[in-house]
Amino acid sequence: MIQSKSIFTFLTIFSILFLIGCKEEQKVLEEKKPNIIFLLADDHRWDALGAMGNTLLKTPHIDKLAHEGLIFDNAYVTTSICAVSRASILSGQYLSRHGIADFKTGFSNKALNKTYPILLKNEGYRIGFVGKYGVGSADTHPKKLFDFWECSPKTQPDYENVGKEGNYLHYTDLVDNNIKSFIQTADDRPFCLSVSFKAPHVQDGDPRQFIPNPRYKNYYKDVEIPQPKTAAPEYWEAFPHFFQTDENIARERWKLRFNTPEKYQESVKNYYRLITGIDDVVGKMVEQLKLKDLDKNTIIIYMGDNGMFLGEHGMAGKWYPYEESVRVPLIIYDPRPYKTKLRGREDEVALNIDIAPTILGLAGIETPKEMQGLNLIENLQNKATTRAEFFYEHTYFGSPKLPKVEGVVSPGLKYVLYTEHDYEELFDLTKDPLEETNLAPDPDYKEILKKQREKYQTLKAEAK
Repeated sequence: MIQSKSIFTFLTIFSILFLIGCKEEQKVLEEKKPNIIFLLADDHRWDALGAMGNTLLKTPHIDKLAHEGLIFDNAYVTTSICAVSRASILSGQYLSRHGIADFKTGFSNKALNKTYPILLKNEGYRIGFVGKYGVGSADTHPKKLFDFWECSPKTQPDYENVGKEGNYLHYTDLVDNNIKSFIQTADDRPFCLSVSFKAPHVQDGDPRQFIPNPRYKNYYKDVEIPQPKTAAPEYWEAFPHFFQTDENIARERWKLRFNTPEKYQESVKNYYRLITGIDDVVGKMVEQLKLKDLDKNTIIIYMGDNGMFLGEHGMAGKWYPYEESVRVPLIIYDPRPYKTKLRGREDEVALNIDIAPTILGLAGIETPKEMQGLNLIENLQNKATTRAEFFYEHTYFGSPKLPKVEGVVSPGLKYVLYTEHDYEELFDLTKDPLEETNLAPDPDYKEILKKQREKYQTLKAEAK
C-alpha cells in the first residue's frame, strides 16, 4: 500500500514537472521568431500536384505539407515569366512598379533593401539563397548581402553537373545538398532560406528539353497520360492571324515537345519526374529539420513561379494569361503548436506579390508601403477578403515572338487584351473552365465586356 502511494506520488510529481516543462518549452517557442523556408519551383503549374487533384503524379511530401497546412486553390502570378515573377515575389510588386521586364536587369540597391530577405536580415534573421536566383545578370546578383549564397551565375543553370568527386550531379540534387548545408549550419538566429529549383523547367537549347535525374527513368513508365481536350488542332487554329504563326515561341516550342503523341508522353512524363525529384528533396529537408529540432518552429511555403502549357491550345511554355500559364500551387505550412492552426483549402485569390508581405508578417515585420501585395495570413485571421480579380501584364519581346498582353484575371471571368493588336478575349470560367470560347464578340456579353474594360483601366493604373 505504501509502495502504491509512493508510485502515485512519483507519477503525480512527474506529470506536474512534465506539464511545467511543456509550458516552458512553449513559452520559449512563443518568444522566438519563426524560421521560414520559401520553396519556389520553376514552371510548376497549379494542377501538377497530388494535393491539387492530380491522380497520376506522385508528390507525397509536398501533399503532406498541404494536408497539414493551408493550400490556396486560386493562386496566380501577375506576370508569367521567370525573371519578372521572381522580381515580383522578392519585392511584393507588379512589373509596372518594379520595372524588371527582362533577364538582364537586376534590382537597384535601393530596391534590394526593400526585398523581403534584406528586410528580414535587418531584423536579425540569418538569410540564405539556394538555386536559381533568376533576377538580373550575374553581376547584379546580391551575393554579398546574404549570409549563405549558393546560386548559379547562369540565368538557367544546367541540369547535368559534375560533383566534387567527378560524379554525375543533377541540379536538383545540388540544390538538396545546399539546403542541407544551410540547415546544418543554423545557429541561434532565426533564419529565412529561399530555395529556387530549376525543376521542372526545360533545359533550353537541349533537344531533350526536360532532363530528370536518371534514377527516375522508370517513374510513370507504364502510365498513359491523356492529352488535354484543348490540345486538338482546332484550338490553335482558332487564334487570330497575328498569334497563329510559327514565329510565336509558344508554337515553336510546342513542336519541340508535343507535336507527336510520343513526344507528348515523354515530355509530360519527364516534367512529372522532375517534380517528383523536388518532392523527394522536400521530404529530406523536413526530416533534417526534425533531426536538428527545428521542425516545430519552421514555416514552409511552396509555390510555382508560373505555370506551364503542356500542349493546351496547341502551345508550350507560359507567358499568356490562360489558366495553365498563370495559375500555380501555393501552400503555407505553419507547424508552430502555440499558433491558431490555419489548415484546409482557401478559395481567396492569392498572388505572387503576396509572398513578400506574408513572409514579413510571419516574422512580425510591418509591410513597407512600396509593396502592393497582401499579408495572406493576416487577411485570413481577420476574415478579410483578398481581392476579386487582379491586373495581368506581360511585355517581354512583343509580336511576333510573344505578343504583348494585359488583362483582368479572376476565378470567374477573364478579360484579355493583346495590346499591340487591340484584340480582346473574354472567358466565362464558371461555364467554360478550359477557355474554349471567346465571348468578346458575343452581344449577350456586351455589358460584361464593358465592365471588364473599365476594371482593366482601373487596375492597370493602380499597378503602377
